[in-house]
Amino acid sequence: MEAKSTLNAEFKNALLSIDRIGAAEIFRQGLCAETILQRIDDLIVVSLEQIGEGFERQVYSLAQVYMSAILCEELLDTYLPKMVKPKALPTVAIGVLLDHHTLGKRIVYAILRSNGYEPIDLGQGLSVDELVEGAIRSQAEVLLISTLLLPSALKIRAVRTRLDEQGVSMKIIAGGAPFRMDSQLWKTVKADGSGASATDVIGIIERVVQSS
Repeated sequence: MEAKSTLNAEFKNALLSIDRIGAAEIFRQGLCAETILQRIDDLIVVSLEQIGEGFERQVYSLAQVYMSAILCEELLDTYLPKMVKPKALPTVAIGVLLDHHTLGKRIVYAILRSNGYEPIDLGQGLSVDELVEGAIRSQAEVLLISTLLLPSALKIRAVRTRLDEQGVSMKIIAGGAPFRMDSQLWKTVKADGSGASATDVIGIIERVVQSS
């Protein structure tokens, strides 16, 4: 556990220092002992969450947040090469409700691409109406909604209501910090599913689509 914590701290410091080579070397250390998705969870997800929290406390700058996300995207592109699947995949749209915190969305987007999906990015800082309008335009079968704060997460219920009012049948998968803190919150907001980690998204999509 101590070794993992040290590795995480070194990786986060490399990101904050915009040390592209150092971050890549740390990411590769001991990679054979873990699956690539486990390494993403242990290093990229944890580090970006810590950096995002630091930005909220005004410890880190917006530039550090932005460049950290860019470096992690590059690693995801390298270690999650896009796969072409023979079966038809559902159309997926993704957006951030109310918040402007995009780190989680970036990770999920990269994981989707690596699994053959062509996700439609609806953007961030979206109001309920903007998210609903974008989702309807996308004609997506599955809508992934990322949130950072609990008030934003609770607004997902309004998204569901708007979609129902317009007769739109669309699966909603909720994600973000509030849903990791409360594993049952997705039911409260009338979503169709949620996961503890961004790397769970593929299995969740398959599950909610099959339940249709």
